[in-house]
Amino acid sequence: MSHKILILDDDSDILFFCTYVFENMGFEVTSSTHCNDIIAQVESADPDMVLIDNWIPDIGGVKATQQLKASEHLKEIPVILFSANSNLSELAEEAGADDYLRKPFDLDELEDLALKHVKTSR
Repeated sequence: MSHKILILDDDSDILFFCTYVFENMGFEVTSSTHCNDIIAQVESADPDMVLIDNWIPDIGGVKATQQLKASEHLKEIPVILFSANSNLSELAEEAGADDYLRKPFDLDELEDLALKHVKTSR
């Protein structure tokens, strides 16, 4: 059974790169350039993990993550916040994210993080 990941970023280059990496790892990838209706997007994608950019329109990664973590049936899904913000660890904590990844990141960091969280999820 392949794992599913939902990637939310308004930067098409990042989406392309991440999609390529995860598909090569055998993931089923769903991506979106906004986090509107975040609950509906996650329900529809049914991912094992969510990767979300802090600066995504409209409400941003922190608020979108808070909404997911406040949702009884979605809060167990690991959410990883990624951003170039220098205070990313504080943002991730405020969001209730399970982890964070600093941009720019390299391939190994991305793969390691994904494997770590997929192993621990459902």
